[in-house]
Amino acid sequence: MNNQIFPLQNLLETTFNTIEKVTENYQPELNFQEIGVIKSVGNGIAIIDGLPSVKADELIQFPQNLLGMAFNLDPTEVGIILLGKSDHLKAGDKVHRTGRVLDVSVGFGLVGRVVTPTGDPLDNQGQVKTETRLSVERPAKGIMERSGVTVPLQTGIKVIDALIPIGRGQRELILGDRQTGKTAIALDTIINQKSKNILCIYCAIGQRSAAIAKLIADLKKYDCLDYCTVVVTTGDDPPGLQYIAPYAATSMGEYWMEKGRDVLIIYDDLTNHARAYRELCLLLRRPPGREAYPGDIFYIHSRLLERSTHLKEELGGGSLTALPIVETQGQNLSAYIPTNLISITDGQIYLSPELSQKGILPAVEVGRSVSRVGGKTQLTAYRNVAGQLRLSYSQFQELEVFARFGTRLDEETQKILERGKRVREVFKQDQYKPLTAGEQIAILFALNEGIFDNIPLEKMKETQYFIAKEFREKLPEISQSIETGNIFTQEDQNSFLKLCKRMFVVGL
Repeated sequence: MNNQIFPLQNLLETTFNTIEKVTENYQPELNFQEIGVIKSVGNGIAIIDGLPSVKADELIQFPQNLLGMAFNLDPTEVGIILLGKSDHLKAGDKVHRTGRVLDVSVGFGLVGRVVTPTGDPLDNQGQVKTETRLSVERPAKGIMERSGVTVPLQTGIKVIDALIPIGRGQRELILGDRQTGKTAIALDTIINQKSKNILCIYCAIGQRSAAIAKLIADLKKYDCLDYCTVVVTTGDDPPGLQYIAPYAATSMGEYWMEKGRDVLIIYDDLTNHARAYRELCLLLRRPPGREAYPGDIFYIHSRLLERSTHLKEELGGGSLTALPIVETQGQNLSAYIPTNLISITDGQIYLSPELSQKGILPAVEVGRSVSRVGGKTQLTAYRNVAGQLRLSYSQFQELEVFARFGTRLDEETQKILERGKRVREVFKQDQYKPLTAGEQIAILFALNEGIFDNIPLEKMKETQYFIAKEFREKLPEISQSIETGNIFTQEDQNSFLKLCKRMFVVGL
C-alpha cells in the first residue's frame, strides 16, 4: 500500500514544480471585447444595446455565424442591417464586433459561378476559389486615373449599335415599363460578348426565383456562363442582402478591371434596390423624403455607378461598363428614381410599351433614347451608313401620324413612308440572335441603297438575315475589316452591291 502512495506523491510534486516554473514568468494579457445585446429583431434589422465603439458599416457577428452591418449609430443603441435569415435570433442574444468592414471574395475563380452577394456558391459546384477579398464599399477612381471612352461595346442589336452606341467604360441606363424587354436586351448583350474577351456580371436584385433560373438556363444554353458571373438575390432575401448586392458585384468586377480586363456589369434592377433601401431606412426610423425614400437615395446610386470607368493604360487599361436597369410605371420618365438615374448615367435606352404591343421588338423608342458619349465610340463603318438614319426615321414617324388623317400624299412623301416602314422592319430583331458589326453594316447599307425598297414587308425579316449570312460567308475579309474598325470603303461597297446583284435580291 505504501509503495503505491509514494510514487503518486512524487508525481504530484513534479507536476506542481513544473507548473510553478511555467507560471513564474507568465504575464497575463487582458483583452477587452465589446459585447452587445439584442433589444429587438425583425424584418431584416436588429436593434442592439451596447457596442459603444462600433464604427459605421462595421460587420457584427450574431449567433450561428449570421453577419450584420452597422447602419445607424445612435447615442443609446445601434441599428444593424442583417445579411441573412434571422428566424433563430431573439431579444437578449449577445453579439460581437468583428473590427472589419463588409467585404467579398474576388478573383477569376468567380467566372462561371452563381453566387450570393457575400460570395457563397449557389450552383452546387463546391467552394469558390478566389485570390483575395475587397471591401464592398470602395471609392470611385479619380479623374486622373480615368481614360476616355473610345472603344465600342457591341450589343449585337442593330438599333442600339447604329443609333445609340455604347462604349467600354460607359454607363447606359435601360428603362421602360414592365415586360417591355429590358432584361432581354441585357441578355442579348451578354450573348454577343462571346469570343470578345469581355467578362460579364449579371446582378439580380430582388428578382423572382423563376426568372433568375430561366436566365441562368439561357446563359448555359448559349454557352455564355463560361465568361459570366451571376450574383443572385431574390425577393425572399432580407432587404439588407438586396441592398449590398450591386456593390458586392461591382467589387468583383473592379478586381478584374484592375487586372486589365474589360468587364460588363448589369444591375437588374435598381428599382428593387431603391425599394430595399427605403424599407431598411423606414424600419430604422430614418427621416423619409419624397415618395418616402430617404434623402440620400440619389447618393447611393451615384456612388455605385461612378465606379464604372475606363482606366488609363498605365493602370492596366481595363474597363467596367455598366448597364443599370430601372422600371417605369405608366411610361412616366419623370418619376423620382428614373430621373435620378437618367441624370447619373451617360445616356438611356427607353423601351416603349406601345412598340412592344405592336410587335416591334426590341421596343427601343429612338426619339427618347440617347448616348451621351456619342458616335466617337462607334466603329468607323457605322458613320458611313447610320449618319442620317435617326433623322430620316424620326421624319417617317411624324409623316406616319400625319398620314393617318387620310390626307392625299404626293409621290415623294409616299416614298419616304415606304422607306420608313422598311427602316422599322430592319430595326426589328429576334431575341438570342445578336448580329456582328459586319452583318449589321451589310443590312444597313442595303437599306440605304434601296435594295429593300421592292421587298414586301412580310419578307423583310428573312431577306435581311439572308443578306447578312451571304455577306459573312462570301465576303469574310470585308466583314473582318469592319469589325477591326476600318472604313467601309467604296471598293468594299461595290463588292457588296455585286454580291447583291448575284443574289437577285433586286433587279440591279
